[in-house]
Amino acid sequence: MDSALPSAALPSAALPPAALPRVLVLNGPNLGRLGVREPEVYGHASMADLESAAATWGKELGLEVDVRQTDAESEIVGWLHEAVDAGAHVVLNPAAFTHYSYALRDAAAQVTTADLLLVEVHLSNPATRETFRHYSVVAGVATGTVAGFGFDSYRLALSAIATRLPR
Repeated sequence: MDSALPSAALPSAALPPAALPRVLVLNGPNLGRLGVREPEVYGHASMADLESAAATWGKELGLEVDVRQTDAESEIVGWLHEAVDAGAHVVLNPAAFTHYSYALRDAAAQVTTADLLLVEVHLSNPATRETFRHYSVVAGVATGTVAGFGFDSYRLALSAIATRLPR
């Protein structure tokens, strides 16, 4: 008789820890200027502050969080493709791309059609700002949208993802 236990009978301490669900927090153009660009609209905290806060929130929620920012449309599209390929959920602040980037919209649609969550976020509330900011090409393919709560928009988006994941 073989003395080795079948894997199903191994004590839980012998099993490798489950990987945390991964969330890419993607930020579009001009968000690298947080803290210095229109602080009356976007606040005084920097992108580095957002990275730190998101890491803390992710840890509290049991998520692996990777915060990125780019001014290049093609780079953010590539990151959305990466999310699909890696099975990562997404928090997306498309910034100015919100209103006109159909390439970004189509890449975001690939995330949600892959049964991954994608939450669109905005620091300010676009509906209360200039008319051209009222329409989002991303909203129709996003799982949901959080806007107008400053950095808390990101915390709320991460929380929404965490509560919808199977445990």
